[in-house]
Amino acid sequence: MLSVVAARYARALVEVVTAPGSKVDPAQVLSQLRAVQALIHGSQVLQNALGSPAVAPSRKRAVMRRLLEPMGALDQVRNFVYVVIDHRRAHEFSSIVDGFEKLLDENLGFVSAEIRSAAPLTDAQRATLETQVSRLAGKKAKLKFLSDPTLIGGVVAHVGSTVYDGSVRGQLERLRTRLGAQ
Repeated sequence: MLSVVAARYARALVEVVTAPGSKVDPAQVLSQLRAVQALIHGSQVLQNALGSPAVAPSRKRAVMRRLLEPMGALDQVRNFVYVVIDHRRAHEFSSIVDGFEKLLDENLGFVSAEIRSAAPLTDAQRATLETQVSRLAGKKAKLKFLSDPTLIGGVVAHVGSTVYDGSVRGQLERLRTRLGAQ
C-alpha cells in the first residue's frame, strides 16, 4: 500500500516529467529510478548512511552524486533523489518509485494487471492475455506475470480492484459454495 507521503512525492515527479514542454522520456526516468532503487537496496551501508540523521544532507548528496554520475542520470532524476534525501524520505524511496510507476501508467493511459498462472505461460499465451485484458479494461494493459502452482490450472487476473478468476482452484471453490448452499 502506498503511503500518503510516497504518493505525494510520486505525483510531484509525474507532474514534472509529463508536463507540457518536458523534454524527458518518462520511461527513461522510471528506468533510472529503478536503477537508483536497486543501488540503494543492494547496499546496507548506503541505506544506513541515507537514513542516518548523523550524516549531513550535503554529505549524502555528495555520495549520491558520485554514484549517479557513472549512470548518466538525468538532471530530473538526480534532483529528485536530492529532494528525497533532503526531506529525509530515503527510507520510502522504493515506495515512491512504485507509486511513480503506477501514477505514470495511469497518466499515460495504461492499466496495470497481475496475471497468476499455475505454470509459466508461452509468449503466445501472454500476448493473448494482454489483448484480452486490454479489451476488458478499455486501456492498454501492462501485465506482470507470476507463477502460482496452487491454482492447479488456469489463470487469475487482477486488474485494479477487479479479479477475473479462471483457475481450477477458483472453479472448485465456486462448486463447493454451490453444493454447500443446497
